[in-house]
Amino acid sequence: MFIDKVWIQIKAGDGGNGCSSFLREKFNPNGGPNGGDGGLGGNVILETSEGHHSLVDLSYKRFYQGEKGVNGQGKGMHGKAGKVLILKVPVGTLVKHRRTKDLIVDLAHPGMRYTIAEGGQGGRGNSRFASASNRAPRECEVGFPGEEIEIELELKTIADIGLVGYPNAGKSTLLGALSAAHPKTAPYPFTTLHPIVGVVEFDDFMRYTIADIPGLIEGAHDNVGLGHAFLRHVERTTILAFVLDTAGVDGRNPWDDFETLKNELELYMKGLSKRKSIVIANKMDLEESKENLELLKQEYPNLHIFEISAATDESFTQLTKDLRNLLENPDQII
Repeated sequence: MFIDKVWIQIKAGDGGNGCSSFLREKFNPNGGPNGGDGGLGGNVILETSEGHHSLVDLSYKRFYQGEKGVNGQGKGMHGKAGKVLILKVPVGTLVKHRRTKDLIVDLAHPGMRYTIAEGGQGGRGNSRFASASNRAPRECEVGFPGEEIEIELELKTIADIGLVGYPNAGKSTLLGALSAAHPKTAPYPFTTLHPIVGVVEFDDFMRYTIADIPGLIEGAHDNVGLGHAFLRHVERTTILAFVLDTAGVDGRNPWDDFETLKNELELYMKGLSKRKSIVIANKMDLEESKENLELLKQEYPNLHIFEISAATDESFTQLTKDLRNLLENPDQII
């Protein structure tokens, strides 16, 4: 199950209570106060994990709480601090106040940690209140409450290359051919309902990620179709790869598709359509594709175009190398 938006309530652990106690020994009848302090409440921390690609783990519960600090005891023994609660989230998670929608933190890098709620201070024991004028204080403090907050988590997929295209353009088939990912494929629109990330690895240990983003249609910026559920995941890709149905199987022209896709990106977020991009002309095994490809090149003579057939080509070695070269040398992209 893929979940890219959840809200949860978080409460850090309360501090432990201070203790009111007096030393009692056979040869020291007036030993004085010796109550210890309560322990700190446990913090709640958000931590990014490269092994998590969805917020599904946090969708089963609405409330998460840190551990309470242990109460202080006699003989000057302070309470133990509560355990820290660590919540794992995918890289690329935005954390916002649930009600105000103000951004708290952008967890955009692997291994990032952010304390979203701090535990309460422990209450002081009665030994803290001893003074020259009050040698036998009986007062002690109750532990302070931990911070509490309601947050909204929103995942924006981070990938080196984002496959953008109309439904049924062949993005899922291409991703499966390029990487070890196995997205669902079928000859009908919207078979992919959430982003799927594949990894391409090389012998020299270089690797890059490719995201198969759900199909975009005209009006997506107004939330038509999958709308914003798709578009938020495009924002963080380094390079946009427009996958076009060059054969026009669904009765559309590839050059019109390209123009519509760029327009929807720009209407959603200004400047997004101008991000470094390439065009992958798919379904080149079909008869209509050759003529349409020539018309596409006439319409956009400066496009960087890869010609493929994701369904029939046996090897994509050259394409994976070319994509790597584009990532390492982005200035080469037209």
